[in-house]
Amino acid sequence: MPRSQRNDNFIDKTFTIIADILLRIIPMAPGEKEAFTYYRDGVMSAQSEGEYAEALQNYYEAMRPETDPYDRSYILYNIGLVHTSNGEHTKALEYYFQALERNPSLPQALNNTALICHYRGEQAIRQGDPETAEAWFDQAAEYWEQAIALAPGNYIEAQNWLKITGRFGE
Repeated sequence: MPRSQRNDNFIDKTFTIIADILLRIIPMAPGEKEAFTYYRDGVMSAQSEGEYAEALQNYYEAMRPETDPYDRSYILYNIGLVHTSNGEHTKALEYYFQALERNPSLPQALNNTALICHYRGEQAIRQGDPETAEAWFDQAAEYWEQAIALAPGNYIEAQNWLKITGRFGE
């Protein structure tokens, strides 16, 4: 049974009803409708229930018929989110980069890339490797600056970190 027919909470049911109505009234090619259905099911399973394996399966299925680069970028971004949640940072970065190739104006992918770089910098510090840490922090700064340029009101903590560390505007 598709996830869209199994949701129990009010918000999920409301989202499903609205999405189903949109699928019926908005003119779309059959492949686009199929891709959206899988994408919707992936988002709902990943965000609502934490069933990441099922979410990934739905995202991969959504990629098959989806040809629009912009729409594919969001699917790829969400695949990256699932891998980030699973602690698979290298895989997550691969998908964030693929998303950014298709849609360079995706600040959330830039932010998440920066977060992973920053995390790796912190790991390098804990391992006693300050040079590697600085390289990771510099990369994080580059991605955060790009994200902030696209969404100036967002990522306040990143802006503060850039200012505190003297990396803002380097």
